[in-house]
Amino acid sequence: MKRQMSTWLLTSVALLAAVLVFRATGSFWAWAAAAPQEPVLLPLDGDLNVHDPVIAKEGDTYYLFSTGGRAGEGVIPIRTSKDMRKWTFAGYALKDLPEWAKKEIPKARNAWAPDISYFNGKYHLYYSVSSFGVNDSAIGLATNKTLSPASPDYQWVDEGLVVRSRPESTDWNAIDPNIAIEDDNNVWLAWGSFWGGIQLHRIDPKTGKFPADDTRFYTLCSRERLKPHVTPPVEGAVEAPFLVRRGGYWYLFVSYDFCCRGPNSDYKVVVGRSKIITGPYLDRNGKSLLQGGGTLVIEAATSRWRGAGHNAVYQENGVDYFLFHSYPAEGKGSQLFISTMVWEDGWPRVARLP
Repeated sequence: MKRQMSTWLLTSVALLAAVLVFRATGSFWAWAAAAPQEPVLLPLDGDLNVHDPVIAKEGDTYYLFSTGGRAGEGVIPIRTSKDMRKWTFAGYALKDLPEWAKKEIPKARNAWAPDISYFNGKYHLYYSVSSFGVNDSAIGLATNKTLSPASPDYQWVDEGLVVRSRPESTDWNAIDPNIAIEDDNNVWLAWGSFWGGIQLHRIDPKTGKFPADDTRFYTLCSRERLKPHVTPPVEGAVEAPFLVRRGGYWYLFVSYDFCCRGPNSDYKVVVGRSKIITGPYLDRNGKSLLQGGGTLVIEAATSRWRGAGHNAVYQENGVDYFLFHSYPAEGKGSQLFISTMVWEDGWPRVARLP
């Protein structure tokens, strides 16, 4: 009886708080943030054939960037939406791979896994150029004053090479960039795939590149490799870092196991957290992500979907959104999904795939 009364009281208090928030703000999203809730998948429509999604918003428009395109015809597809539900293809960020990228990575056919961020008065679009199964890779940067093609200021400016990995000298792979902004003076770039795992380095906010006086690399996540000299790696699969700050912690989301195998993909997203951005990141059980730890966020092993991964997180009006792609169990390509993300005892939870 006491437990029932306690549950009734907590529920009543939560509902009263939600009503007060709604009356004060008139906002559904403010009410939703205050009310107890389950994560839900947004009903999406339009052009959803997306791989490695990330979004930003300028004005009343959401801009989604992803892997894809073809060198010489356009790379880094852009899709736009007014409501984060219906997505429309809107062209490419770059007309072609820059000449430096073609010279550095001759086998590259398009650009992978872009990341979009805003600092120092400009949008920064980091992207990867590589080819499957090798760490002969590079991360490049393009900047723009605006994301709106209707603006007279719209022009992507090639800022060149940011970081390079080479098979003969580097035990990490320069793909899957993600920017984390600690404050105006402390901006960080995370990246990595397989090999030695996820790396982090400080960025000069003025240039978007590594400072000349800071050469320190931090390893944030790695998994055991029994055959470290086998190329391409067949174990220790980790990639696609995404850093989020919330409630006094930095959360590191990464994708474990294999993407890009269609219905045979077994991608999954795990997370760890740290009080400081350079780590160490621990999972819910206290195991370090440097030792293969990670609290499961989402995996796709349903009758309809496989290999949910390469996530991004978008935060707006007190609501956190979890973006990722997944592969149909029957069919080809990958599809965009967006789930709301709720937090329980300091850990994220998202909706399951159907």
